[in-house]
Amino acid sequence: MSGVLLVLGVIFVAIAALIHIVIFALESVLWSRPATWKRFGLRTQEEADIVRPMAYNQGFYNVFLALGAGAGIVMIAYANVQAQGIALSIFVLLSMLLASIVLITSNPKLARAAITQGVAPLIGLIFLVLSLTV
Repeated sequence: MSGVLLVLGVIFVAIAALIHIVIFALESVLWSRPATWKRFGLRTQEEADIVRPMAYNQGFYNVFLALGAGAGIVMIAYANVQAQGIALSIFVLLSMLLASIVLITSNPKLARAAITQGVAPLIGLIFLVLSLTV
C-alpha cells in the first residue's frame, strides 16, 4: 500500500466532505436567502418556497455523506480499521460522484455545480484505489 497515495486520497476525501458541508448549509440552513436559491436556478420566492422542503431534505443527505467521509478519515488513521475506513471512504466518494452525474444529467444547466460536487470525490477515488494497488 502506498502511504503517499493514501494521504492524497484522504486529503481529497476531506475536500469532498467540506464541499458537501457547504452544500448542506446552502440547502438546509441558508435556503431562505434569495442569493442562495437563485444559485439553484430558481427565479422567484414562490418557486423557492415550493422547493424548500426538498432542498432541506437534500441538504441533510449531503451532510450525512460528509459525516461518512469524516468517519472514513478517522478510521483510516487507525491501523486496526484502516481497510474498513478506506472501504467506507470509497463508498462515500462513489455516492458523491454518482450524485454529481445524476445532477448534470438531470439538468445540464447545473454542470458547474455538478463538477464542483464531483471532481474532489473522483480524484479521491483515484488516489485511494491507486494506494491499494501500488
